[in-house]
Amino acid sequence: MLKEIIEKVEQFFEEGKREIEEIKDDELLEKWRIKFLGRKSYLNKLFSQISSFSNEEKVIFGKKLNQIKQKLIELYEKTKSEIKKEEIKYNVFLPGKKIKIGNLHPITKIIDEIVQIFYKIGFAIAEGPEIETDYYNFTALNTPEEHPARDIWDTFYIEKERNILLRTHTSPVQIRIMEKYPPPLRIIAPGKCFRRDSFDSSHSPMFHQIEGLMVDRDIKFTHLKGILTYFIYEFFKREVRVVFSPSYFPFTEPSAEVSISCVICEGKGCSTCGNTGFLEILGCGMVHPNVFKNVGYNNKIYTGFAFGMGVERLAMLKYQIDDIRHFYYNDLRFLEQF
Repeated sequence: MLKEIIEKVEQFFEEGKREIEEIKDDELLEKWRIKFLGRKSYLNKLFSQISSFSNEEKVIFGKKLNQIKQKLIELYEKTKSEIKKEEIKYNVFLPGKKIKIGNLHPITKIIDEIVQIFYKIGFAIAEGPEIETDYYNFTALNTPEEHPARDIWDTFYIEKERNILLRTHTSPVQIRIMEKYPPPLRIIAPGKCFRRDSFDSSHSPMFHQIEGLMVDRDIKFTHLKGILTYFIYEFFKREVRVVFSPSYFPFTEPSAEVSISCVICEGKGCSTCGNTGFLEILGCGMVHPNVFKNVGYNNKIYTGFAFGMGVERLAMLKYQIDDIRHFYYNDLRFLEQF
């Protein structure tokens, strides 16, 4: 009896195999599925009869039914896939899939724009590690241990004992470049920086900075002023008032803060500029002789200048963004505007 039923099951499979070979559309395929795999199909009815056989026959019969069912399922899936391919191939009225085109992040766009401005006047691009040593981040930049200026750049130490930390600025790149190459030099160094700042509307523990360095014979502060003024005009696409105010940085002397007339209120005074009419955008100065000494440059022959700017701050001014956190929330409503 078992042998006869198994023969019928195999005949059932062969019938399904023959019929499915003629099927070319979804409607007929669904009718085939109901007939050969549906709840009321001949195959499923046989499953309910397994209990009537002996234990040994149950194993043989159950295994055979599962094999036939699996083969039928494979035939069904294969035919379904082939029908779908044919529809895509020949049905020119199927709606096309809209391709979402990505866009550069506003921070990336600002970095690219700044890099291109300086590239046009001969500045090369340099990079350095984001995980730095205390020496390159502080000491070589004329900021020895216990120097009060270190408090300004409170950072994240990875291994305090070995003085391994996340860099607080991209200035360590200038040390690495000067150690490796003799003057003259003209570089900019874009990259990420890290400080232990609160994450609020104007601060972030991770941000982007671009460092600039120029070293040659007879470089003066007037060269620094001319290059930065040119950059500001090119970046904001208009002539704004530029003011250099005395400041302090341990790695430059003399040092200055560069401010521009407020691009929001046109210098009239508003909440963005604190009603002063000016916005501070970067720091700069002539490279300190101690820095040259640390890298083996002869400061009697060579002079140079350095500057550093926060990318997020420039982006906020250019795009009139009021909160730095927008850059990091990954909100498409914000990012798609750029």
